[in-house]
Amino acid sequence: MGDVVKDEYQTDYVAGQDNIRPFGLDLHAPVFPIAAILVIIFVVGTLMAPQAANELLVGTKDSFIENFDWFFLLSANLFVIVCIALIFMPVGKIRLGGMDAKPDFSTLSWFSMLFAAGMGIGLMFWAVAEPVGNYTGWGGTPLGVEANTPEARNLAMGSTMYHWGLHPWAVYSVVALSLAFFAYNKNMPLTMRSAFFPLLKDKVWGWPGHVIDTLAVVATFFGLATSLGYGAQQAASGLDFLFETGSGLNVQIAVITGVTAVALLSVLRGVDGGVKVLSNLNMGLAGLLLFFVIFAGPTLGILENLWVTASSYASNIGVLSNPFGREDADWMGGWTVPYWAWWISWSPFVGMFIARVSRGRTVREFVLAVLVIPTLVTVVWMSSFGGAALEQIDQGIGALAQDGITEVSLAMFQMFANLPLTAIISFVGIVLVLVFFITSSDSGSLVIDSITAGGKTDSPTAQRVFWVVMEGAIAAALIFGGGDDALSAIQASSVSSGLPFTLILLIMTWGLLKGLSRERKILIARGEMT
Repeated sequence: MGDVVKDEYQTDYVAGQDNIRPFGLDLHAPVFPIAAILVIIFVVGTLMAPQAANELLVGTKDSFIENFDWFFLLSANLFVIVCIALIFMPVGKIRLGGMDAKPDFSTLSWFSMLFAAGMGIGLMFWAVAEPVGNYTGWGGTPLGVEANTPEARNLAMGSTMYHWGLHPWAVYSVVALSLAFFAYNKNMPLTMRSAFFPLLKDKVWGWPGHVIDTLAVVATFFGLATSLGYGAQQAASGLDFLFETGSGLNVQIAVITGVTAVALLSVLRGVDGGVKVLSNLNMGLAGLLLFFVIFAGPTLGILENLWVTASSYASNIGVLSNPFGREDADWMGGWTVPYWAWWISWSPFVGMFIARVSRGRTVREFVLAVLVIPTLVTVVWMSSFGGAALEQIDQGIGALAQDGITEVSLAMFQMFANLPLTAIISFVGIVLVLVFFITSSDSGSLVIDSITAGGKTDSPTAQRVFWVVMEGAIAAALIFGGGDDALSAIQASSVSSGLPFTLILLIMTWGLLKGLSRERKILIARGEMT
């Protein structure tokens, strides 16, 4: 019996024990300076030669996508299968933080935070553009169907959901659950390296772990900076659409400055007073906008589109998940594989933030909330926004019907132009875009700060302020100094990081399953679980 209850995942390592504390800060000695130096070198190099950097990094990204498309798709499929299995496995009864742990946040606030951090801004950016693009052939059509046909219309919604449904949330679930389990049930630091303890044991606190955490910081930082840059472009396009302010560099930099300032205030207020409040606000506004689009738009067509979206997604998920013998290899390489690489490269950021706010949830509750519920909500969201746009195209109404996708950042506002109260809902849409970016910047800063503080979640506020300001400053510098080439280069580097991170996630999945299985045996032996 003694051997059964022995916990092999025990360590004497304490979060922050290797930290240095200059000027009242609390920094992990190797990770913080190395990550900061890499960020500075990359940004300076990109600003000095944006076109050359863009060509090099985009070429690297395209090579990864072309040669490893099968690896991305098969790995993503595995993550979905594992997550669905966890819902039904006996280990689903294990509670994060111990069997007596209580949730830190209400279910509604918890869901709002994980959803806002996970992909809220993406749903604003692509909910109209992607279905319209798949329907009209902008960027190719899924499964090689003919554009602008009934088959293309149905598949446009199913393929859009494929990119925003179970697969991306399964990636987030694996990372978040791994981090939460080892942090809350094994008292390890809340950093990426902790999830590799089953493989590396105490070596994880040395240079192998330093490398893992440094890569996570760099990937997260560039992902956030890229999103701030492109988000500024979308917000600027919306402001120009509504107020004719122009959408040039001055407006974009002003948007970044405003987002950074509010994110800074949110960070100073902490998770309860900052991210949680903004996330709840965002979900409320998003709900109001969703209902308005449904009832002010082509209501019957949107409601019918709910069934079309869900059924097309369910019936085509298998063939869309198959990387071999595809007639639409160009579409898959241009849409699906970059999406998978992007979700995976973002998983350290989103996964760690979800882990941070998920103490007290059972494994089953966690996976259901992170995997299934967002997918169901996304079906409704995409069916409403994308469905309204497709109805307008079929009826020959508006700019999307006449010109198709001319500028991705304008697509949502072009759909709004054909609904009542255009100015009001466009303004709400701009606010949602901005607040989603603020929550991403805020939560991302908390994550980066936790990693660079050696897993501590109570580091000095000045460190979180530093990362918020750095994100905004670098995004503004990239737009001002390098324009689209600089942003494209950093986006390409973020997507390229998806390949090594896929290997990391596969190892994390193995460690998670091994850890949960061992934990269940321990709890049964202790009489805490049947």
